[in-house]
Amino acid sequence: MRIGYPCINRSIGCTPSRTFRLVSYSDERVSKTVKTNLDCLTKILSYNAAHGMLFFRITSDMVPFASHPVCTFPWQQHFADEFGTIGEYVRSHRFRISMHPDQFVLLNTPDKGVLERSIADLVYQGQVLDLMGLDDSAKLQIHIGGVYRDKTASMERFIEIYERLDETIRRRLVIENDERLYTISDCLAVHERTGIPVLFDVFHYAINNNGEQNRGLLTSLNNTWKRHDGIPMVDYSSQQPGKRAGAHAESIDPEDFRTFLQSTVPFDIDIMLEIKDKEKSAHAALFLARDDPRLVTGDPGDA
Repeated sequence: MRIGYPCINRSIGCTPSRTFRLVSYSDERVSKTVKTNLDCLTKILSYNAAHGMLFFRITSDMVPFASHPVCTFPWQQHFADEFGTIGEYVRSHRFRISMHPDQFVLLNTPDKGVLERSIADLVYQGQVLDLMGLDDSAKLQIHIGGVYRDKTASMERFIEIYERLDETIRRRLVIENDERLYTISDCLAVHERTGIPVLFDVFHYAINNNGEQNRGLLTSLNNTWKRHDGIPMVDYSSQQPGKRAGAHAESIDPEDFRTFLQSTVPFDIDIMLEIKDKEKSAHAALFLARDDPRLVTGDPGDA
């Protein structure tokens, strides 16, 4: 079991997602920005390795406009060595890595233009993971998408498009339940047709579910992940008090997290903390999980 957080570290004074406006595009600007972003990613991974935070979600904005037709800079070749070095660091420190395409990536959209842009973005993010030399356990997580007035037809459209994707994308994709449209049961139904692993979003499940029982649910979810996929990934958060339903917590709720950990025994999972204070809550979560025999922190005793 690894514990981590997504995209940005608030302690080290840099961001791996620097970008610029489309009207300011130039190959030189892309090159400089990607170099800055990769340098920051390296610092984040170093920080995380030092503190036992071995699950990290890389930002989708690592390469500005990478999937846009305007991008003519051969970033894959130019930064191949840098990506390769980061990948070696990831493997040597036993990290689990993921990426999460933005909400505009919709495989079940009836709009051909949106679909083309969505696939282009998945290709780009898959290239990032491929350039790092990461195996199939490095995942791209997406939602099933919209319902477009016909949920059944929209699920069928997702399955049809998924089966047409290149294998380099399919082998990395996982789907997660969302807080409004598609429940865990919906995701499991898509898995039955496609074999795609299902990522359990705990907070979304609390808001939008079909009354599934936790124990049987975890067994079903665990079975969607094959050996080459790695152990199941879980997104964890809780409700921010006083905010609208579905607002992610600013910081970890210790009692809720302890209860969550207890509820998942004996299943081995990697936990992504979708909590706004990022590494601060990851420190707290690692402390709360310190006696859990599933936990991997990078210490020699974990090997």
